[in-house]
Amino acid sequence: MSKTETKQEPVVIKKYANRRLYDTETSAYITLEDLCDRVKSGRDFIVLDAKTGQDLTRQVLTQIIFEQEIKGSQILPTDFLRSVIRFYDNEMHEVLQHYLNASMTTFTANQERVQSAVGKAMEGLPSLTPLEELTRQNVALFEKAMQMFNPFGKIFNAKEEK
Repeated sequence: MSKTETKQEPVVIKKYANRRLYDTETSAYITLEDLCDRVKSGRDFIVLDAKTGQDLTRQVLTQIIFEQEIKGSQILPTDFLRSVIRFYDNEMHEVLQHYLNASMTTFTANQERVQSAVGKAMEGLPSLTPLEELTRQNVALFEKAMQMFNPFGKIFNAKEEK
């Protein structure tokens, strides 16, 4: 976000007892898939229980991750998930939370820098359609590899390497 842009207020999504989600911005019912698309596009939202006003955002985001994992977009390694579960009753859970957040922020910033550098490098090249297509495919493969990157690989995947 540039310094001239203003950050939009998060959209309020109301969750009803029947598990329906109501978007107060568009005055329409939406799905978890719609919320997933919003996360991907960078549009912030909060989910509130329609009756009590309790913030349910974390639970809904976790549910979105669960749905994505079921669909086959498995990003979170099994050993990583087990390790996270072990931290729920651990005194270090807050440290882990801050560490994971900082790691993801750094990872995302690095990914954006790489994408920007690749885009700038491509600007100066002559327009060669087959070369451009090959480059697009290579960038897509690189992005997919970056998405699968596990910053905890040495810690949590040690069993898989044996």
